[in-house]
Amino acid sequence: MTSFDPATIRDQFPALALEQDGRPVVYLDGPGGTQVPQRVIDAVVDYYRTMNANDGGAFQTSKATVAMVREARSAVAELLGATDPDQIHFGANMTTLTFHVSRSIGATLGAGDEIVVTTLDHEANVSPWHALAADRDLIVRTVDIHAEDGTLDLDHLSTLLGPRTRLVAVGMASNALGTINPVSQIAEMAHARGALVFMDAVHYVPHHGVDVTTLGADLLVTSPYKWFGPHSGVLWAGEGVIDRLPAYKVRPAHSAVATGTPAFELIAGVKAAVDYLADLAPEGMAGRRARLVAAMDVITTYERTLAMRFMHGLAAIPDLRLWGIADLSRIAERTPTFGLTSATRSPREMAQALGRAGIFSWDGHFYAQALIERLGLAASGGVLRLGLVHYNTAAEVDRTLEALESITRSS
Repeated sequence: MTSFDPATIRDQFPALALEQDGRPVVYLDGPGGTQVPQRVIDAVVDYYRTMNANDGGAFQTSKATVAMVREARSAVAELLGATDPDQIHFGANMTTLTFHVSRSIGATLGAGDEIVVTTLDHEANVSPWHALAADRDLIVRTVDIHAEDGTLDLDHLSTLLGPRTRLVAVGMASNALGTINPVSQIAEMAHARGALVFMDAVHYVPHHGVDVTTLGADLLVTSPYKWFGPHSGVLWAGEGVIDRLPAYKVRPAHSAVATGTPAFELIAGVKAAVDYLADLAPEGMAGRRARLVAAMDVITTYERTLAMRFMHGLAAIPDLRLWGIADLSRIAERTPTFGLTSATRSPREMAQALGRAGIFSWDGHFYAQALIERLGLAASGGVLRLGLVHYNTAAEVDRTLEALESITRSS
């Protein structure tokens, strides 16, 4: 299987049948949360029906819950390339997990120690570190960007790393512009200074395969609801990392990461989402990890064809500006997420007009607040964000381009 036809999977997503004014709607809101296949819905419902119980009990449903969580950890470990399912921890969402782990990391730091964050990141990988710094008299340093293409300034990063650097927090991809960061290189630079590396993979995982054994991350977080699962969060921690950190937990808890009883039904849905992705692999492939690697390669290739079609069409609409990487020859350096502005319409006006046309998008800063401020776009409403995933189609791309052209022409 070297190509991908979304028609083969769209029927698995009930939400894709939604219509507005007699036409199917177009979901380009994926960077804020994707739709889910029926099997994810079924898994959540089936959990309530067949095994709804807390873990640790000496009875059938509790034992079934424990087994399900173990299976879900194994599934997510294989999605991320982790070698040990026990390195996978579930939480309410990426932001909650980050705040929680930051507290443990902070307990190991002293006044004057330094944390490096970036201008490109979502606030969930920035604000927790600033809050920690305020509490413990730490110093936060921020990596700047090249504004012309929305990429990180690695020369600036090198000047910020020093003998007091204890942690570097960086995203794998920008949720606002789609920029893919050279995180392995960044991790190497950080480790050379003896710093931990905390990676936000939320926007990257829906579009590309991940192998935590080669990234250089010490801790990595992601959000299943961005990759076709339920609203929840996942933390991967490298070997021994959590064990070296003070645990903020209730005394009997068996996990240093869990802050209470998890949403078991959502964990069941997470496993179903991983299995859905694995089933996109070519027929006949054995082993879930191998199938996931192949499936994500298929997704990446297909999404790039959509992205190139979209970017080519945008170039023909003179009123629009694409922020970030706009060079088609650099398509591999971005995800199919696009931040746009218009010379005549605000981002909110464009999002409203698209919404009336049944095309769902986002406008604003999407919690990439420092980035939007750095680009000088905060006062004018940020950007219009359009995000493609593998259930989108070429016809939807063309329909969106036609709508954008109409919107800007009418202004």
